Amino acid sequence: MTSVGWKILLLSCAALVTAQVSKKCSAPPRYPHTRVDKKLLIGHRFSDGHKVYYHCTKNYTPARGSRSVQCVDGKWTKLTLKCEKKSCGNAGDLPNGQFLYEGSSLIGEKVYATCNEGYTLKGLNYLICKNTGWTGEFPSCEEQEITCPTPAVANSVISAGNVSVYRVGDNVTVGCGEGFQLKGAQHITCGPRGQWQPQPPVCLPSPVKTTESHDRKAGGCGAAPTFPNLSPADKYITVTSFAPGDRVHYVCGVGYTPAGGSKYSTCKDGMWTPLHLKCQRKLCGSAGEIPNGELTYTGVEFGDTATASCDEGYTLVGRATRTCMSEGWDGRVAACEAVVCEEPPSVLNADTEGLHEPPYTYGSVLRYRCRVGTIKGQREISCTSAGTWSAPPPECRETTCPSPNVPHAAWRGPQNRMYEYRDSISILCNPGFSISGQNMVTCGSDGRWLPDLPKCRPVRHLYQRG
Repeated sequence: MTSVGWKILLLSCAALVTAQVSKKCSAPPRYPHTRVDKKLLIGHRFSDGHKVYYHCTKNYTPARGSRSVQCVDGKWTKLTLKCEKKSCGNAGDLPNGQFLYEGSSLIGEKVYATCNEGYTLKGLNYLICKNTGWTGEFPSCEEQEITCPTPAVANSVISAGNVSVYRVGDNVTVGCGEGFQLKGAQHITCGPRGQWQPQPPVCLPSPVKTTESHDRKAGGCGAAPTFPNLSPADKYITVTSFAPGDRVHYVCGVGYTPAGGSKYSTCKDGMWTPLHLKCQRKLCGSAGEIPNGELTYTGVEFGDTATASCDEGYTLVGRATRTCMSEGWDGRVAACEAVVCEEPPSVLNADTEGLHEPPYTYGSVLRYRCRVGTIKGQREISCTSAGTWSAPPPECRETTCPSPNVPHAAWRGPQNRMYEYRDSISILCNPGFSISGQNMVTCGSDGRWLPDLPKCRPVRHLYQRG
């Protein structure tokens, strides 16, 4: 063959070898709302044909498409996986009311509760869609109660306990103050139409006390009466006598707000006219939102509380409980901060894969790889919700095998007392002995010779007699 022919043949072989060398891919690309195993992104290159699988990130779920991409000719195929934000779906039925949705029930959105006419909402008026579903105290619509106004009997002493709302069937005993006598029923009951039965009595001045001063004040009234969570305005508190026709302005107590009815009572014929003002507890509404946590309510009215709790792996910072006060919720909204683990001690002759810099928050994973020797212990440790690592760091122990002491034999190779992992030697039997087993052995990762050390057995000579 000519020199030109040889050159053409060599060039063809070189081109064929070059074509057969597979191209490698670098780290797989990133896509919105997806993730791949972090361990695959640390200094790895992928051979042609290698597949990598994607997952949807937190609060997202697979909707369609394939999770895998493949390394083809040094490039990754396009990911078809589509991750959509998780949805909480229907919040359920609200008897005597309905839910109004803020959007499509996606993570972070709210659904608001409204009640039909004649019903009152109890509890917080919304739920929040979180990763675990709709969270918050489920509201209810309760039929509005029929109540009676506080009986306004001037110059009286009312015995009904510390009651702010009088419901149907509640009883009240009315007595008169010193210098006055009762006219009418002493015991009255809240009726089914929100009226006292029988009609509240009146306290008239006692006829025994008829002095000049009383004559001058005939038809006047004494101090304006006070009621639970309801009292005269400040300028009337210290006034002890009123002239006929004087009008007193009433205000709700701390934490209460007017809920209908006249706020005035008038001195007429020596008696205060009935007071119809109703007071109800002030509303505080929402106590705020806590990322990575939630609030549990006893209610959202004056005196109610909201207590914060954190998701797993998070710890509460700040005061857990807030109270609904007259000016709103006291204190500040607490926060939920991720639990942090201390930096684990370094391991001799080992490298780590995963997060390389603090903080090591809940769920962080470290994977150890020995540069020398074999690993003893957990190869992978993670930061737990308690702020501790799931296991102690492993050790990288040097792997050695003992001297291959085979009776009636010697060996070729390093003459050491201990042999390192992957050291190989050749076993030779002494004259007059034959080997049983493999003569070439290698120090294995578990400190044993592989395959097992051979044996040297005596050679038996047979003589044939003539």
